Amino acid sequence: MDTAFSNGAKDLMRLRHSYSIFNIVTAFVVTMFFSCENDFSEIQKVGVLQNQPIGEAEQIDLKYTELVEDSIHLKANLISPKMLDYSNRDFSFSEFPEGILLKVYDDDGKITTITSRYAIFYPDTDIIDLRGDVVITTHNGEVLETDQLYYNEKLEWVFTNRPWVFKRAAGPLHGVGFDSDKDFKDFEMLEMGGDFELDN
Repeated sequence: MDTAFSNGAKDLMRLRHSYSIFNIVTAFVVTMFFSCENDFSEIQKVGVLQNQPIGEAEQIDLKYTELVEDSIHLKANLISPKMLDYSNRDFSFSEFPEGILLKVYDDDGKITTITSRYAIFYPDTDIIDLRGDVVITTHNGEVLETDQLYYNEKLEWVFTNRPWVFKRAAGPLHGVGFDSDKDFKDFEMLEMGGDFELDN
């Protein structure tokens, strides 16, 4: 009887010991789960913050000037209803989700305007990526239309690989892909068509 009681007590002790270990393991797993969940939510927040702009501005009016012979010359003027600043990225950029109006000035003060419904400016490369109903109007009334265009602000150079239409007094041109200076004096086309005047 004492032996049976002793064995039963030992079994009860083992059962309580197993139950205690189970409770400890359960508490540990639950703690780890909530700890990991909190860490994961913190990681998610950091990821979201990195994808958010570091700043936002409205009614933008940026001017690009150069110092020439002790006088300041206005070279370009970028106007936009809204700008999002992503300078917190490794390859920083500014986004213009509501489009831009870019005025480019030559040495004589003549203006070429560029408009688009959307734009991104990459300051490290001086490239503006213009998208959606891109229209360039030169000071003499020539108009180029395309759906995407790149403008190198530093070199004052425009280029695209997309279809385009160039409306001019001598007759319209159209094609796919070109690069040119902002005044279209040095204009190179990849594929083209339209009306041409040939010198005899």
